[in-house]
Amino acid sequence: MAKDIIIAKNLKKWFPLRTGLLSSILKKEQFFVHAVDGISFNIKKGEIFALAGESGSGKTTTGRLLVRLIEPTDGVIIYDGKDITKLSQKEFMPYRKKLQIIFQDPYESLNPRMLIYDIIAEPLTIHGFSEKEKEERVFKALEDVRLVPPQEFIFRFPHELSGGQRQRVAIARALVLNPEFIVADEPVSMLDVSIRAEILNLMFELKEKYGMTILYITHDLALARHICDSIAIMYLGKIMEMGSVDEVINEPLHPYTEALIEAVPVPDPEASRIETVLKGEIPSPVNPPSGCRFHTRCPKYIGDICKAKEPKLTEISKGRYVACHLYSSK
Repeated sequence: MAKDIIIAKNLKKWFPLRTGLLSSILKKEQFFVHAVDGISFNIKKGEIFALAGESGSGKTTTGRLLVRLIEPTDGVIIYDGKDITKLSQKEFMPYRKKLQIIFQDPYESLNPRMLIYDIIAEPLTIHGFSEKEKEERVFKALEDVRLVPPQEFIFRFPHELSGGQRQRVAIARALVLNPEFIVADEPVSMLDVSIRAEILNLMFELKEKYGMTILYITHDLALARHICDSIAIMYLGKIMEMGSVDEVINEPLHPYTEALIEAVPVPDPEASRIETVLKGEIPSPVNPPSGCRFHTRCPKYIGDICKAKEPKLTEISKGRYVACHLYSSK
């Protein structure tokens, strides 16, 4: 049994809501965006763990919290048995090598004024590698992501590359420090459909080659089913359901998970139509609904308990969790 490499306990991130000068003077109450609001999960070493849900669910914020690009409001992050939540920037520096992130948009995540060589070498410079070591690692990283020969790419600027090539550069930048854990924030959503499979296959091969652990953030459940081992379904800062990807996708328990799965297009003109359609938009994270956060859109709403009491994420079978009164009330 693989050990847990990342453990999140009651993780929260509330962003203070900015208001105008007059409003801040007249109103003393401070409002917050409840982006991530008390979630707990474990990621095992060597697996691909998916975070899925609609836009605004808190997936990206969770990923950034785990690599401490932003600081949590509350909760604990444990990496490889070490609590890294309260470490100072100096104390956390050795962990920066082990925890990396691939951003969603390769057009925004690469500095347009820097050469490809300098973009990939920047993390090495920060961590004090010699010029010889930097050159060796940059060339190896470019070869790993199949931008070969490296000499043809190191003196180019990002605007001289295609979208797929830019994302390969972003992957190379994340790999150059030989990390153990990578957050992949929808790494193919901004790319043409024709090259998405290439990038995903590349990531999977590199994961197997270097034994990395990946948190894969996505809204595409069909994709998650094919490449991930475990999955957590997020809604409005909370985890609704969690377990192995096969169990969650094949036998969803939470009504939200069911609705997401039924919304996945099926390449069969004779397939049955969607039965569960979510109405309305995801509520505001500034003032989330009371009780179960999904009750305002839930097709299986069972009464006042859904509105009044928040369901806890409960383990109903080994490794299978759900937060729903349909199960907690039994």
